[in-house]
Amino acid sequence: MAMVARWRRHLLWLLIGALGAALIGIILLNVWPQENQLEQRLGHVSAVESAQFRREIGTLLGPSVSVGNAVADFQNGEEIFPAMLAAIRGARHSINMETYIYWSGEVSKQFIAALTERARAGVKVHVLADWLGSTRMKQDAIDALRDGGVRFEYFHPLHWYSLDRINNRTHRKLLIVDGEVAFNGGVGIADAWEGNGMQPDRWRDMQFRVEGPAAAQMQAIFGDNWLATTGEALLGPDYYPETPARGDLAVQAFASSPDGGSENMQLMYLMAINGARRRIDLEAAYFVPDELTLTALRDAMKRGVRVRLVVPGPHVDSKVVRNASQAQWGAMLQAGARMYRYQPALFHNKLMIVDGYLTIGGSANFDNRSFQLNDESNINIYDRAFAAHMTEVIDQDIARSHELTLAQWRERPWRQRVFDWLSSQAAEQL
Repeated sequence: MAMVARWRRHLLWLLIGALGAALIGIILLNVWPQENQLEQRLGHVSAVESAQFRREIGTLLGPSVSVGNAVADFQNGEEIFPAMLAAIRGARHSINMETYIYWSGEVSKQFIAALTERARAGVKVHVLADWLGSTRMKQDAIDALRDGGVRFEYFHPLHWYSLDRINNRTHRKLLIVDGEVAFNGGVGIADAWEGNGMQPDRWRDMQFRVEGPAAAQMQAIFGDNWLATTGEALLGPDYYPETPARGDLAVQAFASSPDGGSENMQLMYLMAINGARRRIDLEAAYFVPDELTLTALRDAMKRGVRVRLVVPGPHVDSKVVRNASQAQWGAMLQAGARMYRYQPALFHNKLMIVDGYLTIGGSANFDNRSFQLNDESNINIYDRAFAAHMTEVIDQDIARSHELTLAQWRERPWRQRVFDWLSSQAAEQL
């Protein structure tokens, strides 16, 4: 009997070991994207101002470039939240919001009040929050939304049967009202985004409002993840009305996801970099590009493109990401880039302007996680006047930054160099 008991214990431990190994294998397989990724340089790309560039972008990324749009930018929470809340309060038919961060607090209460008021008035309201990014959302906030008539769901909540998707998060920050007005950018629904971008414990960030046909493209992006989460397709004129022109801007909304089109975001940036002929202005909250993207930037500088790069300064939320980013600053500085570290606050901007014509903004960071692992959403705006305005925004950020020189980068203490190198080895997951 004793021998039988020992064999049973051995078999139990073998079973536990096998299950543990299987679990680790599932997680490790999920850590890296499964689709084939971009591995080679793109070669010649037409200039971003050319009709050929817009034709190729419209074909490769899915949605075509739509005309007849109006776009406004809002800087920091003091401008962003009032604009978003005003749009919500003016909703007549539908409100759809997708966000990575939704944390309990005063900002959360304002959104709950506005969303539930509209839901009680008969407006169809859907909120999709990332399970991991919104772990600081308390249950009473979720209950308040649902009790108020809001359809609230988590994107990829943690279950034993969904461990293979644990590394795929929605990093999108979308708000679409009546299918006609849409917001996209980097803001989270949290008190940390309040203020004017000048406080060390607050985020410097921006959000774009698009009115016109391109709003339908953002509606479709939200609808795709809502369908994947709930099995429900959002259709009809409440979501996709006939939308007249609201302005004269050409805008394209596009998305990326590991479940399909994971290369869209990186492909867009690579095409924009290779299509640059004169200058690139880039603001990156997390600047940890892979070798292919880093090479594209260096090649651009070799052919005479001026590159300015604004990155976080002393205030950061992740030292590991900051260290991994620092490891690559030398290559940019050696190639001729001018780099600036934003000083007053946490820096969360995601913005690129190419040749004073193409403006790219949205949720995607300049790193592998945004390029390959997250669900992201950006917009392209093709207009010289709008690009000039956004260049002024970058100039204002540069005025609040300290320029970093190659000599200063080389003078880092040896311990910092070691930390930077070690952090850069985990760049695939940052």
